[in-house]
Amino acid sequence: MSKTLVQPVGQKRLTNVAVVRLKKHGSRFEIACYKNKVLSWRSRVEKDLDEVLQSHTVYSNVSKGVLAKSKDLVAAFGTDNQTDICLEILEKGELQVAGKERESQLSSQFRDIATIVMQKTVNPETQRPYTISMIERLMHEIHFAVDPGSSSKKQALEVIRELQKHFPIKRAPMRLRLTIPQPNKSSLMEKIDSWNSTVASRDESGNQFSIVCELEPSLFRDCDALVRNLQGRLDILAVNVHLDTDTHVDNYDDMENEPEPVQKDFPDNVSHLSEKLQSQDISSRAGSSQGDRKQQKCSTCDAFFGDAKQYREHFKSDWHKHNLRRKTRQLPPLTADECLADLELGDTKSDLKDYSF
Repeated sequence: MSKTLVQPVGQKRLTNVAVVRLKKHGSRFEIACYKNKVLSWRSRVEKDLDEVLQSHTVYSNVSKGVLAKSKDLVAAFGTDNQTDICLEILEKGELQVAGKERESQLSSQFRDIATIVMQKTVNPETQRPYTISMIERLMHEIHFAVDPGSSSKKQALEVIRELQKHFPIKRAPMRLRLTIPQPNKSSLMEKIDSWNSTVASRDESGNQFSIVCELEPSLFRDCDALVRNLQGRLDILAVNVHLDTDTHVDNYDDMENEPEPVQKDFPDNVSHLSEKLQSQDISSRAGSSQGDRKQQKCSTCDAFFGDAKQYREHFKSDWHKHNLRRKTRQLPPLTADECLADLELGDTKSDLKDYSF
């Protein structure tokens, strides 16, 4: 006769576990859920509670399998009914994210933001996009920190505005087809000229006048309103146009209305950017040939490097990455030895007490 194996109450499998925590009356209460179901439940997509909870059990510490005491449950919730309490924690509690998972998310979002910036901007002299590695280095230059609570696209637009204050970089134009009745041609062309838009082609056959032009994204809504008033039609051919004709089409429904910051006059235009980005390599080579090595400073780690190769390798080190994560939490940088000790201490923690959101 077969027997059903009973899982010990203290054993919790942490694969695909999302911990939801609620602090009440000075006590901490936690429940174990499935990661991919918590948000679905809160958005009312998921209806079955059993599909969200790993068990109808309230813990004081999920990772250690410590159950909450009945007297604490009654004091905090007025009942010891586990299912009712799980529902309240699921609705009002905070979803916890592990330290390493949070670091991975921040790193991934940083890359996503840099990619969007690369797609939406061009070198004003060559009309070609900067490389992703160059954009990331520029973002480090302005000390950009990822906000996990904000969308990547919104942050990318903020990064572009900030970069324009310091570097020669501008928004890639949109390519549009504007079609209006012939009698309204003069009104449209007058506005196109005032916007300094580039007209790629025009078609005046029949009763319709049509042009293909490249327009600054900040003027998109004004252009759309103008075409509607002229009883015409606007078609988006490409959201981002580069000189090599590579385009990246994405949603344009959140195009900003506000005008973009006025670009400053930069010495030597793009050459100034090149000099700034490659100054480490140039100064290192010049220092070696003249016997006067110039040190490079990492503003994140507050450390100096006399060799260009060491300086570049430093940005790939765990020391630099760890200090970047500390910067996002407004914490001071650590030295290399302090960082090593901090990382070793973090690896020995088996508890989930450093979960936070």
